[in-house]
Amino acid sequence: MKGYKKILVPLDGSAISEAILPEIEKLASFFGADISLLYVVPIPIFPGVMEPVVTYQTISDTLMQDAEAYLGKIEKRLKGKGLTVETHLEQGNEAQQILEYCDREDIDLIAMSTHGRSGVSRWLLGSVAEKVIRHATKPIFLVRSAG
Repeated sequence: MKGYKKILVPLDGSAISEAILPEIEKLASFFGADISLLYVVPIPIFPGVMEPVVTYQTISDTLMQDAEAYLGKIEKRLKGKGLTVETHLEQGNEAQQILEYCDREDIDLIAMSTHGRSGVSRWLLGSVAEKVIRHATKPIFLVRSAG
């Protein structure tokens, strides 16, 4: 049976983004697929701040360390269930980094949760999932979070 060999799961540290994990555990187990967890740390922007008290690099380093620790916990939990998992950290625009990662790696499926925003909140905040869906060249498995 032809199936998925490598599944990309973008996470952002929220319970909403983790809503996809139970489904991915089933898919990865069924197909014997590897799971790639990707956390994209956004670049901090300080509009109108001339000399921030804390440097950009300090904030960036802290965000990267927190993301790495978070991914480590998820990785350990999934490996404890017998799954093959690797983690990756990127920095920049979330949707762009997800799409670029797919282009660089041999990804068969992008699996992600959506916050399910609509109307004004979606327009104001944007939707990483929507941007990925619009531009991805790989199949996408999307779960709307109940949160």
